[in-house]
Amino acid sequence: MLKKICLGAAFIWTGIILCLCLVRMSELPAITIPYVDKIVHAFFYFLFSLLWFYALRFYFNKQRRAKLLMIVFFLALFFGIAIELFQNYLTTYRNGDVLDVIANTSGSLLAIFVIILLDKKDFLSKISK
Repeated sequence: MLKKICLGAAFIWTGIILCLCLVRMSELPAITIPYVDKIVHAFFYFLFSLLWFYALRFYFNKQRRAKLLMIVFFLALFFGIAIELFQNYLTTYRNGDVLDVIANTSGSLLAIFVIILLDKKDFLSKISK
């Protein structure tokens, strides 16, 4: 049951990112904090990477952690690049931004670092049983 919840949460979060990154900015509340956009991108992909790692870990528990982390990192990287390309070429009201890809990547790398730290403390083996 928990593995289905993790997979569902990963798909739902992916859908939320997709929707929020493709809506018109005028439909979102205005925030005037400097660089908040980049912080939000990093948070989106931090959570994206955590959710996808745990979902994949349930389904591919025989795989080495390092391989799953690489898969999740590249999944986040390619998804982030795809979103920026969608914004640039499929909408007339959004533009792709290389700095957003960098923020996405930093959020994903931070999540990988957190996963490694939690794994060292044997946290994952306790929740996945």
